[in-house]
Amino acid sequence: MSDPQRERPPVLGGDGLESELGKPRSEWTVDDMLDLVSRRDIRIVSLMHVGGDGCLKTLDFVPQSVTHLRDIIEAGERADGSNLFAGMGIPTGASDIVLRPRVERAFLDPFAPIPTLVLMCGHDSRDGTPLPQSPDTILRRACDHLLAETGVELWALGEVEYFLGKRWDETDIYGADDRGYHAASPFVFGEGLRRGALATLAEIGVPVKYGHSEVGYIEAKETEGVIWEQHEIELSLSPLPDAADGILLTQWVLRNLAYQRGMRCSTDPIMLEGHAGNGLHFHFAPMKNGLPVAIQDGDGNLSESSAWLIGGLVQLSEALMAFGNRSEGSFARLVQGKEAPNTIVWGEFDRNALVRLPVVATDAEGRVVTPPTIEFRLADGSALPHLLLAGAALAMISGRKTKDLEAVLQRTAAGQAAGQPEAVARVPRNFAEVAEALARHRAELETGGAFPPGMLDRVIARLKAR
Repeated sequence: MSDPQRERPPVLGGDGLESELGKPRSEWTVDDMLDLVSRRDIRIVSLMHVGGDGCLKTLDFVPQSVTHLRDIIEAGERADGSNLFAGMGIPTGASDIVLRPRVERAFLDPFAPIPTLVLMCGHDSRDGTPLPQSPDTILRRACDHLLAETGVELWALGEVEYFLGKRWDETDIYGADDRGYHAASPFVFGEGLRRGALATLAEIGVPVKYGHSEVGYIEAKETEGVIWEQHEIELSLSPLPDAADGILLTQWVLRNLAYQRGMRCSTDPIMLEGHAGNGLHFHFAPMKNGLPVAIQDGDGNLSESSAWLIGGLVQLSEALMAFGNRSEGSFARLVQGKEAPNTIVWGEFDRNALVRLPVVATDAEGRVVTPPTIEFRLADGSALPHLLLAGAALAMISGRKTKDLEAVLQRTAAGQAAGQPEAVARVPRNFAEVAEALARHRAELETGGAFPPGMLDRVIARLKAR
């Protein structure tokens, strides 16, 4: 007899396991996972986590008994930290770390041929404390420090831009460079894959705002018979740790779907010079007691928390490129300036600004229907989202501590900068300049014990050597 649970269609726009378990993720327990494994005849339990290279890793189990399964979910498992976080100061002679599952971040693997339960994990050191080198630990410590210092929690959403590539055939007659924005099938070939990704992400608990085709398109004659077209998936606002996980899971879903369809998926900052690159823009929303804080007052003046964040971002943006702009193509994307910032300014609506204030959507009665946000447009598809978002949280603290914050904001405002172009700082053009900026601002990133000093030493050294 078929299993009706396994054949259950996905809930429209909803989280599949939340619907099945009948309660929000925050209320899930180990017993809920045990019941789910039994009811769904799940054979594999996979501990998924973020390694030192910023990529998702997995450790798979075949539970031998209910007791074994409970032990896996409650206690996790040891792993070799010197390999997972190579070059980050974990000695091979004492390299054991522990993967710690988070029950509330469980989902069913949509690509596994064998029923598989995935549990997102953090990392502990041998003494049971959070592992300092873990991107997950760094981000959570930065968030905790921001809340303690300001009373404000920062939420974010990422705009994941990506190119799909496939071998050209005679049906591919519609694409055109810089004309694909919001194009519909048959003028784009990747619409079905993008919609499949939206549904899959919702099903595994990654909240999604929307998806659409983007402007980028590269003809097959320029890339040895492969045509490339660009798309974007914009996620929903979430606490920073969830927002960072959401970026990596979105890229994981896209690559798996592309692999299934015989396509290629790339988030490279630049596919071919002269063409649109893949940005990774982040929208930030300061929050208090679970509610968004106003970005501006009725007269258009920045709120206190908005000024802290914008001021911090324009001051630390060069240093944050160490985590947000990590390939040679990153600099090509910025220099060619296709809606990518190459100067350190902020402003309303301006898509060439490093930080901008997007328009706020309202209904016919003027009611705000989406939270107002502050958009940071510097990062690209090479970014390490956990470390970049940790840096943004710490930049907000730095902005709060800036004694001449008002002067900084005035100097870097897009309108002011337009009248004094000689006073406008440009973004770094090479890794050496990024290394210098990171060395200059490392104290702000080390505050609250977020970024380990030894880790920053190694990042700076690697940047200088490139």
